[in-house]
Amino acid sequence: MYAVVGCGECSNLWIVEGRSETSECPRCGTRRAFEKRKQFVETDDADHAREVRASMLAARQGQSDVFADVDSVSELEDQVEDGVIDDEAYLEGSGLDADEIAAAGDRDPRSPSGSSRKDVVERALSELDEPTESEIVEYADDHGVPADYVETALEKLRRRGEVSESGGRYRRL
Repeated sequence: MYAVVGCGECSNLWIVEGRSETSECPRCGTRRAFEKRKQFVETDDADHAREVRASMLAARQGQSDVFADVDSVSELEDQVEDGVIDDEAYLEGSGLDADEIAAAGDRDPRSPSGSSRKDVVERALSELDEPTESEIVEYADDHGVPADYVETALEKLRRRGEVSESGGRYRRL
């Protein structure tokens, strides 16, 4: 069972599947007993419920006549799915290299080497012999990486099991 229901607080319309004790408005978060919600339609067909909701939203916008001229909501969704391109195709179509853009997002432009912050921390762990956190911070600072990032990165690496810390000294695993 599907029901198109409305919120008395913010006038949002949404579809509820099944029948629960309470429902929460996805817009404002108001929780009410399901029975106290205004129910505009109750149907066994999800597409019918979506059509009713779409029609009501169009009427609120003063676009009922435009809505009457369009295909069903499920047919519109199929048309949208066919017409959507992913980010990579969009970038390539614009003459940009998607892989290079992804790599650029990982690099810190303030770093003279062009390395990412994470690369600098990992390089410090590899190049320094069982360094302390302060030694890693100093190495990273020389490469333009702030201390707060180093602390966060070390914590993440420790949680993932990529480094260990014993007696204040770090080593790669």
